[in-house]
Amino acid sequence: MKRGTYMRVVIAEDSVVLRDGLVRMLTARGHEVVGEVGSADDLLAVVERTAPDVAIVDVRMPPTHTEDGLLAAINLRRSCPKVGVLVFSQYVEVHHTAKMLAAGAGGVGYLLKDRVADVKDFVEAVQQVASGGTVLDPEIVTQLLQVQQRSRQFTALTPREREVLALMAEGRSNVAIAKALTVTPGAVEKYVTNIFLKLDLPATTQDHRRVLAVLRFLEG
Repeated sequence: MKRGTYMRVVIAEDSVVLRDGLVRMLTARGHEVVGEVGSADDLLAVVERTAPDVAIVDVRMPPTHTEDGLLAAINLRRSCPKVGVLVFSQYVEVHHTAKMLAAGAGGVGYLLKDRVADVKDFVEAVQQVASGGTVLDPEIVTQLLQVQQRSRQFTALTPREREVLALMAEGRSNVAIAKALTVTPGAVEKYVTNIFLKLDLPATTQDHRRVLAVLRFLEG
């Protein structure tokens, strides 16, 4: 799926008001919400029945209102790897998020509700995940990286390479990274190459290696 194309979406959100808002937002832009659930226990069944491109999932949902949604997202990633999963929550849950990211390369995201300021950006993030990309809120990246600070792979990277990898985890292109760090795209390419070498990622498709670099690093 290319960015900007039609999406079939499942929404797992126990807040009826927010769920209705997401439905209206997506349908108004030409996408189809093929399933809605208010409980984490119902997510996998509705995905298997409707075969969506992407599922938007809250973290804290019934039945326990703790991490049921995130645990369901992990199960979904393993059971239906072709379906993109975007966790959309006001909570940061680092431990299970690392497991979710480790379940496969690409088609995954985690955005914080309070930090989404633009509807267009949100819809584009959903499309990126549906297309097999990775989208992580900078706060999620920061907390995940803090957890990995003692890993051998982390210490092998220079401070600048860690900055580049963090921006890669947010889904940014080399050009966007160069702009954020005020360096040339060529310099970013060198940093990315060094990251691949230090994380022992052989030459394959470039975009695929970017996702694997982020996932391998966050796995520790």
